[in-house]
Amino acid sequence: MNDLEENGGPASPPLVGRDEDLAFLRSFFGNSAVQGAALLVTGEAGVGKSALLDAVASRAARDGARVLRAAGAQFEADIGYAGLNQLLLPLFDDFDILDDVHRDALRVTVGIGSGSPPDRLVTSTAALLLLRLLSVRTPLLIVVDDLPWLDRATNAVLGFVARRLIGSRIGFLAASRDGTDSFFESSGLSQRTLEPLDDASSAELLRLAHPDVSPAVRRRVAAEAHGNPLALVELPRALSAEQRATGATLPAVLPLGERLQAMFASRVAGLPERGRALLLIAALDGTGDLAAIEAAAAGRATVDDLTPVERQQLVTVSADNRRLFFRHPLIGAAVVDIATAAERRRAHRALADALGDQLERRAWHLGEAAAGPDEEVAALLEEAARSRLRRGDALGAVAALARAAGLSPAAPDESRRLAEAAYVGVDSGGELEDASRLLAGARLVHPGTGQQSLHAAAASAFLLINRDGDMDTAHRLLVGAIESGDHGYDAHDAALIEALHLLVLLCWYGGDPELWRPLLTFVDRLTPEPPELLRVIVQTFGDPARTGAEALPGLTQLIATVGDDPARVVRVGTAAVFADRLGEFRWATRRLVEQGRAGTAPVRRHLGALMHLGLDYFHLGRWDDAAQLAGEGLALCADHDYRFFAWYFQYIDALVAAARGDGQTSAALAEEIVRWAAPRGVHGARFFACHARALAALGDGDFETAYRHGRELSAPGSVRPYLPIAMWGTMDLVEAALRTGRDQEAAAHAAAMRESAMAALSPRLELLVLACEALTAPGEEESAALFERALALPGPERWPFDTARVRLFHGERLRRSRAIPQAREQLNLALAAFQRLGAAPWVARAAAELRASGRSAPAEARPGRVELTAQELQIATLAATGLTNKQIAERLFLSHRTIGTHLYQIYPKLGITSRAALRDALSALDAGQEGGRVPPGAADPVRDPGRPRPTAGSRPTARRRPDADDG
Repeated sequence: MNDLEENGGPASPPLVGRDEDLAFLRSFFGNSAVQGAALLVTGEAGVGKSALLDAVASRAARDGARVLRAAGAQFEADIGYAGLNQLLLPLFDDFDILDDVHRDALRVTVGIGSGSPPDRLVTSTAALLLLRLLSVRTPLLIVVDDLPWLDRATNAVLGFVARRLIGSRIGFLAASRDGTDSFFESSGLSQRTLEPLDDASSAELLRLAHPDVSPAVRRRVAAEAHGNPLALVELPRALSAEQRATGATLPAVLPLGERLQAMFASRVAGLPERGRALLLIAALDGTGDLAAIEAAAAGRATVDDLTPVERQQLVTVSADNRRLFFRHPLIGAAVVDIATAAERRRAHRALADALGDQLERRAWHLGEAAAGPDEEVAALLEEAARSRLRRGDALGAVAALARAAGLSPAAPDESRRLAEAAYVGVDSGGELEDASRLLAGARLVHPGTGQQSLHAAAASAFLLINRDGDMDTAHRLLVGAIESGDHGYDAHDAALIEALHLLVLLCWYGGDPELWRPLLTFVDRLTPEPPELLRVIVQTFGDPARTGAEALPGLTQLIATVGDDPARVVRVGTAAVFADRLGEFRWATRRLVEQGRAGTAPVRRHLGALMHLGLDYFHLGRWDDAAQLAGEGLALCADHDYRFFAWYFQYIDALVAAARGDGQTSAALAEEIVRWAAPRGVHGARFFACHARALAALGDGDFETAYRHGRELSAPGSVRPYLPIAMWGTMDLVEAALRTGRDQEAAAHAAAMRESAMAALSPRLELLVLACEALTAPGEEESAALFERALALPGPERWPFDTARVRLFHGERLRRSRAIPQAREQLNLALAAFQRLGAAPWVARAAAELRASGRSAPAEARPGRVELTAQELQIATLAATGLTNKQIAERLFLSHRTIGTHLYQIYPKLGITSRAALRDALSALDAGQEGGRVPPGAADPVRDPGRPRPTAGSRPTARRRPDADDG
């Protein structure tokens, strides 16, 4: 028998979710070869007892034990000693080690000898003696499955043996179903109850057993299986190919396959008719609400008719809360399975009548009761679908719309509802394959209407960008559908507003200002006026550096009334991202993430919440949390084939890696984003990668590269329009420009920041604006005053990384202007913040500045092993001899800017801040290398006679900018 096989049948996937149970059983029998042990495993049918027995038996055999097996069978339950025959027949050749009385007794008992039936005590003693004698040579493990189905005589013998194993080299392991009577006497024996699988293990088993089944269908199966492994494996086998691929086509109760029918239907078929009628209503109701069940069964059955059902342990009825529970998750499915179609429709109609005040449940039951097209019921289902969507039940909404489409008498209505179901699927549900099939169905039913539907166009655009289509095509498709629609730009047209929300995202992803022109035109045409949420998103998410500030009052109101609709929570978050307002309703975003983890929120909204919370946590300095959320998002993208959104989480990971100094990881992630985005025209993603690359280069001290990426994000002197991420990279560009001698470009960019609406959007962005103005200010007093204004903004510590960087800049300027006490104060604060964050490159830089101020940095901030490349060593050594940047550049055939960039990379590595300290730092490096610490790729300064070395009489130049033209 293989894993999960309770009663034979095809092989199933390996054990999943049973590590703890396996560890317990193996530990329990670990010493059985020395002292003997007996254990009874119990659990519901299909819970995986056989699989566990198989695993323990296989392990015992590998460890050198001899395994003896028997399994109960219903058709052999009346044959005396049939089970003992299974167990002992393989030992027939060893019977002769017993005395004549016990040997003959066993031969007669197992049916291979003649004579009168022996006394049961003699038989039991003979079996025990045989096993004990054999175990002297080889440890034994007795494994008995389906104990209650063994014959009475065998059960008596096994009970006798199991209680007399102490001191032997015999283990006894048996399995029994819950709620099944048995002749096996288990008193005094250890027991282990096997519980259903948890949610994660259920999902993993379904993935392994049925990789071709869509995630939506897997979730539905998991919900009905309630952790029962046999049900998880068998339920999908009873579905058609279409049902396995599309959750919207599943019936109200999943059908049972042959194995499950054989296991459960027989327990239901023999019930009285009134009891079965009540059970059918309960199974189709699905809530266990006894009041609703009784109301639907009025005149046909009462709760008293459940008495024989309770006696058979099929259901329990709670008097406290008036609820009915099926004892096994598949009993209800068996009840539905054996009912006729007419009986099921009658039960659904009765439930619909009993639930007149509950729109969603009533509409669903009416839909299941309908035998043909019915526009009235279809309209009710459509209304119920929208209600479900408002509650976050996207999959339920898709199913209701699909059922409404099936009941639509007119082809245009059927196509329209299928197209809307497809759009809900891609926009919220997370089931792209389902959406694709629904969309194809909409076009097939009524090609004209389906093709022109805004929902169809929106679904098509989304599927395009998530697969191998390009952004321009998706944009043109949706723009064309809006332009040709008959909506009259009515702001109350839900399909039009949904299409415009998607168009906002397409424009943003495209990263091209030209893409926004038609969208802005459409929004201006809306009558009587655009919905507030759409208007605010366009202003704060489209070009916030110019239009965001005027939308802030509206954003404040949206945040105050965000509510719990998943779509609204994510869209308000979208409006809040570049205004740094995510923290004001973090509670709603967190709740959405928790709902997504529990499977009660749409996947797409779960992804949106993870994105927003990840960005929020990065700016808050909660980098571990941000990375964890990014990992969760990437896994979710993979599970649901949302390939398009993976880049967003890779960006968060790249930011964290860059800030921590892991430039290699950050670069790899950024490269992956660009490699995916470029051929699809997703230039917005490419610009996000530029931001991460610039930050990583700053951390590495590679200011030339940082400048190149910063310039690609936004040219100096202009905060790039319709590219909000350009605001986040402004300080990076200004710093890189200054470090590479591009003072005019840096000043121009600081001026552009001030001229934009950045400072009015949020205190963090105003901090960046003031810091860049301070960095480019012509005088030290003006610079210091601007830095002080920046750090005096409300709550700067809310953004610890940005604030610490500003403090570092301020400290550097103060030290150079000889304001040493004030410089140390800022540098100490910066250093402490960088250390808390784990921002290694900035820790080194702040520590070096502190040392330059005459104060030693804390030990944990001091650099460890120094690693310079061969070229860096050569440049550093030449600089230490007093050569200017231009002179070094001429010798090495490089530009003087490249030399300056290299020196600014070298200084933090050596823990210094000026040329004047180079000679001592290189001497210390030489000493370390002589001790065996030669940096990889560097020439050994002791053993390489060709390398220039500082001379005793050389005098380093005074401290000056390393990128300045010294010649």
